[in-house]
Amino acid sequence: MMTKNKWNVVIIGGGLAGLTAALHLANFNCLVCLIEKNEYPNHKVCGEYVSNEVLPYLKSLGVNPFSVGAKEISKFKITDSVGKPITATLPLGGFGISRFAFDQLLYETIKNKVYVVFDTVEKINFEKNQFEISTQKKGVFKADFVVGAFGKRSNIDSFLNRKFMRQNSPWLAVKAHYDYDFSEDTVALHNFSGGYCGLSKTENDVVNACYLTTFKSFKKYGKIAEFQKQEMSKNPFLNEFFSKAKPLFKKPLTISQISFQKKNPVENHIFMVGDSAGLIHPLCGNGMAMAIKSAQIFSEIFLKSFQKNNFNRALIEAEYIKSWKNEFESRLKTGRLIQRVLMNPSTSKVGFAMAKVVPSIVPMIIKKTHGNTTP
Repeated sequence: MMTKNKWNVVIIGGGLAGLTAALHLANFNCLVCLIEKNEYPNHKVCGEYVSNEVLPYLKSLGVNPFSVGAKEISKFKITDSVGKPITATLPLGGFGISRFAFDQLLYETIKNKVYVVFDTVEKINFEKNQFEISTQKKGVFKADFVVGAFGKRSNIDSFLNRKFMRQNSPWLAVKAHYDYDFSEDTVALHNFSGGYCGLSKTENDVVNACYLTTFKSFKKYGKIAEFQKQEMSKNPFLNEFFSKAKPLFKKPLTISQISFQKKNPVENHIFMVGDSAGLIHPLCGNGMAMAIKSAQIFSEIFLKSFQKNNFNRALIEAEYIKSWKNEFESRLKTGRLIQRVLMNPSTSKVGFAMAKVVPSIVPMIIKKTHGNTTP
């Protein structure tokens, strides 16, 4: 695709939210430029479980995760820090797929429809109702609208002076793939002192292990292997996993300063999607689906104006903010509450005891952090 002097939309960040928005908009003849700093495919710190709530939407865009071997997931297992388990059926179900495969699948679908630039954004200016996006290598891109899909934490957040960047976060995330005998229809969440670890199978029959912990808990050990052996393995399920599982990465991927602070869905007239707009606690296991859903919300709102060639920026921004909050605000609030319960030994013990007596509590909580399967 030839480059243009000016684009209808420039999307900054080519993760799930950015790729999905680019595909949706391009399918309706919108001129889209996607700027992503890393070439595909690559691994990312991510739980790699996706709720089926977005499956009809993905298929409507011509994307089928099962075409590359995604695993159908229907069961959920959670253990407390001493390994007491609770199992449940996932109300909607979901699928397991690595970001390596999922991002590549989306990229292959968009690359002949969207102008993709592999470069780093250094500056964004908005003046006289137009954006200028300056990149490290390719120069300046002009656009009527900009979508921010640059993830959990980015240098772009800093030069936009976003509030959450001024607040320190105690969270560290670690992810790796392993060869291990694990049920492909199950996503598991194992708690330990200072965090929790998710396990699920991906398209190539390996197990993704992704965990979140506090620096306070981690710094006593200093090294990932020691932390996993000495602290996480106090949970017998994690002890068995880390004792028997064969690591497939040379070293785990890590990300620090993960912020669960509230973010604004629109900042400096930039429409934030995915983790750029707000991050649900990974223990809720639904960040990937939320990223995709946020891309859908923005794209549908934008296209209503695009197809009429009648843009009122203030109205589009207001509608997106309202729709984003209606869809996600309650989920994020529930996620924060669940995390506080599970991270406190006393309330966690009470919560697990209640769930044992009333098993329907677990599916009910899952529903509170998931959406509906609407195309």
